[in-house]
Amino acid sequence: MTAVEVTIHDAIAEIDPATWDACACPEVADGGRPRDPFTTHRFLRALEDSRSVGRGTGWQPRHLSVRAEGEVVAVAPVYAKSHSQGEYIFDFAWANAWEGAGGRYYPKLQGAVPFTPVTGRRFLCRPGHEALGQAALVQAMVQVASDKRLSSVHVTFCSEEEAEAGEAMGLLRRFSQQYHWEDEGYGDFEGFLAALSSRKRKTIRREREEAQGFGGEIVALTGDALEPRHWDAMWRFYQDTGARKWGMPYLTRAFFDIAARELHDDVLMILAERGGRPVAGALNLIGRDTLYGRYWGATEHIPMMHFELCYYQAIDWALAHGLTRVEAGAQGEHKIARGYRPVLCHSLHWVADERFRDAIADYLDQERAAVGEEVEVLTSLGPFRREAREEQD
Repeated sequence: MTAVEVTIHDAIAEIDPATWDACACPEVADGGRPRDPFTTHRFLRALEDSRSVGRGTGWQPRHLSVRAEGEVVAVAPVYAKSHSQGEYIFDFAWANAWEGAGGRYYPKLQGAVPFTPVTGRRFLCRPGHEALGQAALVQAMVQVASDKRLSSVHVTFCSEEEAEAGEAMGLLRRFSQQYHWEDEGYGDFEGFLAALSSRKRKTIRREREEAQGFGGEIVALTGDALEPRHWDAMWRFYQDTGARKWGMPYLTRAFFDIAARELHDDVLMILAERGGRPVAGALNLIGRDTLYGRYWGATEHIPMMHFELCYYQAIDWALAHGLTRVEAGAQGEHKIARGYRPVLCHSLHWVADERFRDAIADYLDQERAAVGEEVEVLTSLGPFRREAREEQD
């Protein structure tokens, strides 16, 4: 057995960026982008330095690192949570049931990227150390929860491979769903439209025409092309949408300032401008083969502009830049009619109380069947031509 040492870190700054990223995104060694930017040291530090997470937010960093044979071989973004906001894998019913029975559900331990419903690795291991790293991180999370008398551990939006490994280690596995667009060799947007039924093609063309006729221009900007005025506009959009959807935005204004310095090469903004002034915009993050839609907003109502900026322009940009997937955020069955297919997402859970764990396990069995049926039904309702669906099957 290899001896391992696990350390709990109260801030991502306690871990050297190169050490963290050697576990989080070893693929960048070839000079390319990380698989996704959300578990990079720079992204997680931006959340902490901007005070979007930390004291008073309900997201208290408790990151883990695993050292073996003199080097860090695995890390994980982990938080002590005093609520269930900003997670997108909903356990409010579990919390209500447990507290209704006289238990104390919060705080709990969360392995996640805050405010980010994006599938990715959560047990971040150096290549060749996956089995050791995953086992050590799972054991450490459970041990921390037990020692601190926490109700539960939750690892959300993990990869399918991690979900299988965690389930084999005794964690409860949960299924949920999102809507993703996949490139099936379309070449360009017209090629994508050709795979749809005639009626859906006409609908999308009509929506695009209506949105693009708003009296201005639509621009896609990344890297040094992003100016302070663009970040100011995106903050206004985000603040308005966040206030309406969540009551208050999760990210602070400082996050956008830090992102402008540290994350601008990871960011794609698609903006609708009239007279040089942004009136609507969508903020995306760029992965190795996926474009991740994150935030959207507008200062005025423009019919169909949400669909144009968040869905159609994202597909256009992905196709033009060799990306094969667009993930346009959580929820939204309206995405199906626009070529986004339902896909399964995964999470892992450990519950301290044995009786409560058994009850949740029974619930998850029923939920798993329901989610599977829903994905099957929604897929059949998609906009693709019948012969295209048959080829995919």
